[in-house]
Amino acid sequence: MNLCSILLLFLLSFSSANTLYTANGKASYYSDRMQGQRTSSGERYDKAKLTAAHSSLPFNTLVEVTNKANGKSVIVKINDRMPKSRHSIIDLSRAAAKEIDLIRAGVGSVTIREVKPEEEKQQDVPFVVSETKTDKSK
Repeated sequence: MNLCSILLLFLLSFSSANTLYTANGKASYYSDRMQGQRTSSGERYDKAKLTAAHSSLPFNTLVEVTNKANGKSVIVKINDRMPKSRHSIIDLSRAAAKEIDLIRAGVGSVTIREVKPEEEKQQDVPFVVSETKTDKSK
């Protein structure tokens, strides 16, 4: 390796540490015949779960997939691999495709963005709403 290569590797290792993955491209979804088959992560594919396949993201990575046609989004967990393709960047489970209205078209233009686990968690307990007491003597 020459000095320029080492310097480039050094700079990339620091700059990408806090950068979350984003991409634009086409999304498709798994056919129903994959139901129950083992995914690359070892889990069984369940068309009712919000999961997806990606060519390079680590398993259990959470990504938000947004349908560019209607702005609908869904957060999915990467649990399978797909070959690198010039046609699509992510394959969604049937449930995830349904959430963003991708079923009828079969393929759609999407934006995907890696989500930190703390962003994905939703509020478990509703906020306490205080009720104001009114003075009925007036």
